[in-house]
Amino acid sequence: MHLGPRIIYSIGGINITETVLYSLIVSAVMIAFAFISTRKMRRIPKGSQAFAEWIVESIYNLVANTMGKENIRFAPYIGTLFIFLILGNSLGLYEQRPVTADLNTTFALAGITFVLIHYNAIRSQTLKGYIKHLSSPYPFMLPINLVGELAFPLSLSFRLFGNITGGVIIMALLFGGLEGITEGMEITIPFLLIGIPLPANFFFDIFEAGLQAFIFTMLTMVFISNGIIKHEHH
Repeated sequence: MHLGPRIIYSIGGINITETVLYSLIVSAVMIAFAFISTRKMRRIPKGSQAFAEWIVESIYNLVANTMGKENIRFAPYIGTLFIFLILGNSLGLYEQRPVTADLNTTFALAGITFVLIHYNAIRSQTLKGYIKHLSSPYPFMLPINLVGELAFPLSLSFRLFGNITGGVIIMALLFGGLEGITEGMEITIPFLLIGIPLPANFFFDIFEAGLQAFIFTMLTMVFISNGIIKHEHH
């Protein structure tokens, strides 16, 4: 079993892994859908335009309900993040490695969330107020609070990576076991691989993919809005 992302191509010593390739494909799909659904805008939406408008409206409502209407400006980023995670998590449906089964991807996404949290916290009440908040309730707590803040992107990235990678490993073991049983029974038609993995496929590649995308996105929204609220109340 190959646990890490495979290297597909190298350019000048820079390795292009399957994670990079699939991330580009997922991004291209999102851009293509946005282009197609908005190419011929109608007053009464139909087809892909209606579906795209439903997605946008749902994301804006989710952001307004979670972060408040005053933070609705985060909706485009939150929507992009959520859709990217759903598509990236569910690549197992096409027998490909999910992009979030690579720690580099999850850490990069968690890093963006980390920057957004603290940039908006500093912006809401200046650097002085931000440091004052980190030093509460007593100044000697500043190093401890800093460690806690720095640990957040690690926990966020490892959480998503662990859940998606766990599903990849279980599916690989399941298919490997079924293949072994089929070979042991000397059956030419691998009928065991047709129906038995379907419930596991549904759970790990659809339900778990959507659930983990939702959790990551919700944590991003909650921590960004909490950071802003905390500093606005000080």
